[in-house]
Amino acid sequence: MKKLLYLLICVTTPVGFTACNKSFLEVVPLGSQVASSTSDYDKLMNSPDFYQSRFAGGWQEVVLMEDDLAAEDALFSTVSQHMTRLFQWQDVIYFPNDPYQRPPLLLSGLMTNQYQLNKIINEVMNSGGGTDEQKRSIRAEARATRAWSNFQLINLYAKPYQAATAGTDPGFPIITQTDITATIFKRGTVQEMYDFIIRDLTEALPDLPVVPAIRTRMSKPAAEGLLGKIYLFMGRYSDALPMLNAAFNDLGAGGATLYDYNLTLGTGGSFLPMDPNIGPAKGPGNSYIDLTESVLFKVYYNAGYNGNLYGNNGLVLTPQTAALFGASDLRLRLYTNKNPDGSLNPGGRLRKYGVKYTRYGLELSELYLLRAECKARLNDLPGAVADVETLRQHRMPVADAAVPAAVADDQVALIKFMIEERIREFAMEGYRWFDMRRLSVDPLFAGITFTHTLYNKDGSTSVFTLRQPNRLVMQLPYNYMQYNPGMSNNP
Repeated sequence: MKKLLYLLICVTTPVGFTACNKSFLEVVPLGSQVASSTSDYDKLMNSPDFYQSRFAGGWQEVVLMEDDLAAEDALFSTVSQHMTRLFQWQDVIYFPNDPYQRPPLLLSGLMTNQYQLNKIINEVMNSGGGTDEQKRSIRAEARATRAWSNFQLINLYAKPYQAATAGTDPGFPIITQTDITATIFKRGTVQEMYDFIIRDLTEALPDLPVVPAIRTRMSKPAAEGLLGKIYLFMGRYSDALPMLNAAFNDLGAGGATLYDYNLTLGTGGSFLPMDPNIGPAKGPGNSYIDLTESVLFKVYYNAGYNGNLYGNNGLVLTPQTAALFGASDLRLRLYTNKNPDGSLNPGGRLRKYGVKYTRYGLELSELYLLRAECKARLNDLPGAVADVETLRQHRMPVADAAVPAAVADDQVALIKFMIEERIREFAMEGYRWFDMRRLSVDPLFAGITFTHTLYNKDGSTSVFTLRQPNRLVMQLPYNYMQYNPGMSNNP
């Protein structure tokens, strides 16, 4: 895309595409003169841009598109037209003549990060003052972080991975240079992007630290877990399991640990008292700096609209999603049937009020669920049950944590149970969007459909059905496409 990097760096500001001018373009290349020592590049890897989207809205695009939620018209439709467009899975989210010039925040942030990461990758080995080992480690962190970013992009702007068509399905541009004056970017294919992601991770692994300086930065277990997740999403389960096992083996003592909700939400628990509007007083959902369960810490703001373009105003669990929780599942304590003003929801529907901040890097709970699903798909049913029950015992009384016997002995039923467990663990936090995409091409879930229900003020409902396969992929915004008219957009 012509001058793509310049544009994407610019649009991180609220005024969007009007925020940059020639002087800014002239300043950016000077970055190569600012960082010169190995220590400089090491500090660049501490950039908050690599792990936070605290106020920008960012990942809430995918929250609004997942199907485990519904919306209350009285609180939802008046907040943001972008929320409405995403919720309805409209073809075009970002219009060229939008008076607010809203940028696609996740795309903008990730592409800005790509520039910084490529700079580190391409330059750190020539920096001064550090050892070769230190330089390789910094480069490895940057490559693994670039892989994580590209995995997000390919799951927004390209079709779900299918081995039979990935070689021809349009992908997302692979960008490795730091020249913001470059004018030609090609989309390539889905397969090319996945191959690039895997190569970045595989070649980074030998040089990554087992224990990171801080969990906002890449480590060997984080990269192994991410690679295992990517293989699983590609349907390469035999490749995924060794990587997921390696991630657990390398976590070791002092790494991420699971909260036990039986304790933290029990009498005198550390998550208490419960605020009637925002839920648990402490804990990862309402603490921006809580890294307890994070193998790789990345966080975004996931609460009410406050000028960040998106929010969770009016979002509630669907009745079908709420029915997935057992009565003793303590994760239900993160939901309330009261509206933000204290009034009861007229339909008794639940809003998520215990997660102001969501972790979207790699959480230990997801690592357990990824390995459990992988084992189930490889027909290791006891191993799968053991992993998912480990998580469940930390989320509900042990007596209620067992996988039902009829499910535990049936491979297909167990795989579907794992998918439901992912919903119970991560409902309304964006994870479901990625699962919706991969399940849409999974033979075990053939015929799956996705809908959103808007509960209107007059008591009626409006139902929106996602058009497959087109709206499992977001269109590249017009403002980007106009700079490369030869590039095809998603339908």
